[in-house]
Amino acid sequence: MPLQGVCWFLCCRQGFSLLGRDYGEKEEEESFELRNKEDLTSNGRSPAEVTVSQPTRTANGTNGHTVSEVSDEMKSLIIEKNKMGLEEEPELLVKGWLLREVRGNWIKQRRYWFVLSQDSLDYYSGPEKGARRLGTLVLTNLCSVIWPDKQTYKETGYWSITVYGRKHCYRLYTKHFNEAVHWACAIQKIIDTKAPVETPTQLLIRDIEENKFNPEVVEHIYQHNPILKYTQGPLYAPLLPFPYGSLEHTYHSGKGYGSVREEAVKLFNCLQQLESAREPVPIIQGVLQTCLDLRPLRDEVYCQLVKQTSYTPAPYTAAHLRYWQLLTCMSCTFLPGPTVLKYLRFHLKRIQSQSPESEMDNYASFISEALEKTKCRECVPSWEEIQMLMSRQEMLCTVHYPGPGSCQLYISSHTTANEVVRRMQEKLGLQESKNTFALYEQNALWEQPVAGSALIADILTSFLTLSVSLLCSFSNKESESKSQWKLCFKLYCLLDADSISVDSIEYLFLCEQCHEMVVRGQLPACEEDLQALASLRLQCLMGDFSTHAPCPPLDELFPSHMLEARVLMSLSAPQALPPCQVAAQGCPTTQRFPTGLLAGTLWSHTATAAHKQKVEQDMRLRSRLKEEAAAVMGSILERWKGLAGYSRRDSMAAYLTIARQWSGFGCTLYEVDFYISSTGSFSQKLWLGVAATSVSLYRQGEAEALESFSYGQICSYGVSDSNTFKITAGDRDLLFETTKLTEIMQLMNAYFSAIRRQRGKGEDVDITIAESTEVGFHHLGSTPTPTLLELPSHPV
Repeated sequence: MPLQGVCWFLCCRQGFSLLGRDYGEKEEEESFELRNKEDLTSNGRSPAEVTVSQPTRTANGTNGHTVSEVSDEMKSLIIEKNKMGLEEEPELLVKGWLLREVRGNWIKQRRYWFVLSQDSLDYYSGPEKGARRLGTLVLTNLCSVIWPDKQTYKETGYWSITVYGRKHCYRLYTKHFNEAVHWACAIQKIIDTKAPVETPTQLLIRDIEENKFNPEVVEHIYQHNPILKYTQGPLYAPLLPFPYGSLEHTYHSGKGYGSVREEAVKLFNCLQQLESAREPVPIIQGVLQTCLDLRPLRDEVYCQLVKQTSYTPAPYTAAHLRYWQLLTCMSCTFLPGPTVLKYLRFHLKRIQSQSPESEMDNYASFISEALEKTKCRECVPSWEEIQMLMSRQEMLCTVHYPGPGSCQLYISSHTTANEVVRRMQEKLGLQESKNTFALYEQNALWEQPVAGSALIADILTSFLTLSVSLLCSFSNKESESKSQWKLCFKLYCLLDADSISVDSIEYLFLCEQCHEMVVRGQLPACEEDLQALASLRLQCLMGDFSTHAPCPPLDELFPSHMLEARVLMSLSAPQALPPCQVAAQGCPTTQRFPTGLLAGTLWSHTATAAHKQKVEQDMRLRSRLKEEAAAVMGSILERWKGLAGYSRRDSMAAYLTIARQWSGFGCTLYEVDFYISSTGSFSQKLWLGVAATSVSLYRQGEAEALESFSYGQICSYGVSDSNTFKITAGDRDLLFETTKLTEIMQLMNAYFSAIRRQRGKGEDVDITIAESTEVGFHHLGSTPTPTLLELPSHPV
């Protein structure tokens, strides 16, 4: 066994020495001597011409072409035509003059002779034999190339390419676009042929994986490789390989990130700060946010945390447990890659066997369970969620339902909307309902159903962000009510309204959601019926009429848009003009003063008059709205008095009796622009009603449907482009432009799923579902049944 340990030690040391130039103590880069041929080749070409090792073929199949056949732009980029030259100079691929950005007291560009070989990019003082080599950039698979862009060309007049190496960064310029592209292609091709560079940590992780069933060998690897163990010192290079280069050309450039390698080192410094931080949550949130933005760093942070939780001098102190708390948050937010995941699982089992019944054992057990459930999060966990994870507890979530009711449920970082819907059905006794339910994101101005696979923790975190943005956009009085976001449990697919018992809570759901449609103006009815509904609502909420009862505002009982439309129509009617304006109409149009002499000045009479007229119109509009609202409210109160003796149950039943008179009762309405022709030459605003048995089109405010298509008539439906929804019914294609694509797809998928459940396997259902953004639609028989509130597989 001692001999075997010595062998392992030598192998590990050899791994370090082999990789020393990239990750060890050595800072010098390798340099490669170029074996140049004579200044003039056998075909008489001068060395000032760029040489490419691969010959090209002309149109007739012969090799090469001469310098005279090339345009001025390509004179520095000549394709090799002599096979003998390739054999004499197998290593040189491209060479030619380029400008390089040199940084000194100021940035300037200098002209150098660049030579690209299989191993490096070198530049010389000139093309002549014996010219001094001024620099070398060794090419490995970690090097990166940024291609020429138009913005740099507009600013400088040059096309630029940037080559990143471990120590150097070459910013190269040329006036010719084709030349810049050719250099970039050639360099990238060399980088792609290089073998992957592995760090010492990667080699050791592989050794541990291969010997995980041999504890003595694993222990020997840990003891003789400090890079795997806790350290109080800084980290000078990442534990995993990352491409050289910055993030300035990515969408993260505005967030202030440096290169991925730099961010990896900074993150290790943040981890070490956790030990002494008074409040660790901001640091944890910062680390998680960086990992959310820069996906490659997730494996790196996992490796750093495994390192800092291995062989800790004081493992049971609160400072050391901070690493375990961050590891817990990471495990509930991101999954590592397969190799790091195996290494992490091995580490957790090893800790549990070494420190049973300890806090580390508890954290390791919690993390192991979390890794089985975690999916990639859309948001960084909130402050509250991080505190709960640090103590390995669940969060309390409030779910509202129609009416004043609400339920409180404990959720974890992995709880989905479907799980909450099932638990709410159990709490409210709705398991046997034929209708389906869903969660909604809701505030005073907006409502949207939640996808079944969505994580509740992500939704609650997004509520905080949305509330802050709404607080900034509204005044202080409005912001408090309008920025309050909540989760609401509601009816989603009304499949069988007749079977709902009057005494059940589901009947309350139906009545409350029907009233929401009335207030939003989505129940087409005459004003008399709307006033009757408002009075029944008051009777349901307040009981019999009383002068002392606090009455809710009119906009909670009656659709306010009807009042506004009526007032605007009355104000837009032609009125008699004042005498001064009548006289002005008869005056000639000639001006006493030249145009612009007084126009636009502070004392402009025209601007003052226009502003005064606008203020008067606004005051007149408000006054008329108050008058109309008072008249409507008075009529509603009179009707309320006549409902004395009605119970809450009777009021709800009467309310729904009136609402059911509309043939589209129970459908969900979406505002759409309907294209009359398939070319989209003309459109009109309509309502698209999605119900349990059909899809209908309504003019806004009208009770009768223009057209209705049962689901048996619908051949296919789907998204044809970013904001257009398409339904094919028979030989007709209906195109709708709407911002509610996601919601319409979710609801139609849910109704079709219900139809399949009712008809068994659904072989007799003659429908197809679009599964791509292309116009091609796939047959239902070959597609899996979509789950409730799941989006289709194509991006909406």
